[in-house]
Amino acid sequence: MARLYLIRHGRPASTWGGHDDDPGLDPQGLAQAEAARDWLLGLPGDERPVRVASSPLRRCRETAQPTAAALGVELLVDPVVGEIPTPKDLAPEQRPDWLRRAFAGTWGEIEGDLDYRAWREAIVERLTGLGGVAVFSHYVAINAAVSRLTGVEQVLAFLPDHASITVLETDGAALRLVRKGAEAQTSVL
Repeated sequence: MARLYLIRHGRPASTWGGHDDDPGLDPQGLAQAEAARDWLLGLPGDERPVRVASSPLRRCRETAQPTAAALGVELLVDPVVGEIPTPKDLAPEQRPDWLRRAFAGTWGEIEGDLDYRAWREAIVERLTGLGGVAVFSHYVAINAAVSRLTGVEQVLAFLPDHASITVLETDGAALRLVRKGAEAQTSVL
């Protein structure tokens, strides 16, 4: 089975409901991106990723870029591993409250115009086909994969910290959780 690394983006310059709806990284986030790169490059050759994929959002691309540059590969942008889609009729200032409600429930209870269980399955399906890849993604997308792989219906299966690295394995047909990444010391709720 090939290793797959699911990395949460580094600390962004602003968070939920901030003035910038697609923030880049703050100085600590940039340092976290370099630390993730160093950890990935320190892996044995047969476990080291050979490709790098990222959510389209800037904070993920900026976290992924040092790893892609160090490996000498093009950064693949993949919207499937992007941020959880917000309901179309939700105003930006309502997103933090909507996320808090989503975090408190199960995948089937999330309010919106999307089937969030199907969204979770799409993430797992995409990851299953990505052996040998470092995937830079988001808090909820990582929880989608981990909750599905551990059989947990709660949206929050764990609290991945910024730049934490969750290790998975895939044979192209099945996906398995090897180890959850470091958990956040503070709550996002």
